[in-house]
Amino acid sequence: MTNDPVPAPCVTMDRMVSIHEEEISIVDVPLRRATPDTFAGFGRLVGSFDEAEVDIVTWPAQGWRPVEPGTGNQGGVTSGKFEVYRAGDMMHARNHAVDGHYVTGWFTDPADASEQSSPADHSRILVREANYHPDGGQVFCPRDHKPFVALLALPGDDITPEDFVAFFCDGSFGIHIHPSVWHQPLFPLGERIIFDDKQGRVHACVACDFVKESSVYLSVPLREPQ
Repeated sequence: MTNDPVPAPCVTMDRMVSIHEEEISIVDVPLRRATPDTFAGFGRLVGSFDEAEVDIVTWPAQGWRPVEPGTGNQGGVTSGKFEVYRAGDMMHARNHAVDGHYVTGWFTDPADASEQSSPADHSRILVREANYHPDGGQVFCPRDHKPFVALLALPGDDITPEDFVAFFCDGSFGIHIHPSVWHQPLFPLGERIIFDDKQGRVHACVACDFVKESSVYLSVPLREPQ
């Protein structure tokens, strides 16, 4: 593991901002149980990774001339292991399908977070970033049927922190996240979770930093809804 890349959030951050700075606030994200009805619009529930299809979106035309039929959607699909795990005060994600390694959240003040400490409160995680893929969807299926929480928001670039919802998934199914739906790497309720992942090979990424844009962190609950 000594040759692993240094993990970083998807967005470029000038510095880690403390939750105690005067202008910073925390937005509590509502928690829902993922069902076919509650998940509608965000994606669909998946029973079989092998049978699940990834929705691929045709690249948009740049002007009045249309994209020729049968082109603009030929990048195909890539797949691989997707790991999410605790490292002290932080949550890491490792996407082997696109060779990505990220920090996706913090259990304590991000300005003081360390990979060596052992936080007592794992009931929620602080998040400052989300992203979407305009070129295709993404399928996640937990290998060991462990529960997880998905942080999602419906498409639209004029996103606000209040638009996000946390979906509890009990591990008996996977999910397909629709193209252009805002998301973060999924969060385990325990120390680690491994997903089978497949997604569009182009992997275009549009990101939002809540701290820079709205001076907030999202507080995402990591538990089963009551």
